[in-house]
Amino acid sequence: MLASLLLVAPGLWLRGYAAGYVRKNAELTRTGPYAYTRNPLYLGSMLIAFGFAVASGSWIVLVVLAALFVAIYLPTILSEEQYLREHFSGFDAYAAEVPRLLPRLTPASTNDAAGRFSRQLYLHHREYNALMGAGAIYAALAVLLYLRR
Repeated sequence: MLASLLLVAPGLWLRGYAAGYVRKNAELTRTGPYAYTRNPLYLGSMLIAFGFAVASGSWIVLVVLAALFVAIYLPTILSEEQYLREHFSGFDAYAAEVPRLLPRLTPASTNDAAGRFSRQLYLHHREYNALMGAGAIYAALAVLLYLRR
């Protein structure tokens, strides 16, 4: 279970960090984690989910989860990219510089130097729910481990 924290903790951090930058449907966010990957929220979700799959200790769970992510997230990401392309003229240039999912090692250069983490956006997006949910799952796993002994 401890090994899963190596994926879950960074996933929670990434989701929280990204939520403090994104202004959904209002602007093309290119700063913060969005200077490294176009989809930091999805990447964070994947880290969290795969962390819990590691905690399950089952290769079947891991394979099924990977298949579900491909089946669900790939069409979602492609659909969102089409929306962004239609509504934000700078999307193609941004997409050419920033990878879809796996992050760059250095931030892409952006024209939006004013982007800063906003606690209000983090709270508005209620990203703290992911932290509470992960805590509840770890508590349930701890209880299960205790009861199995």
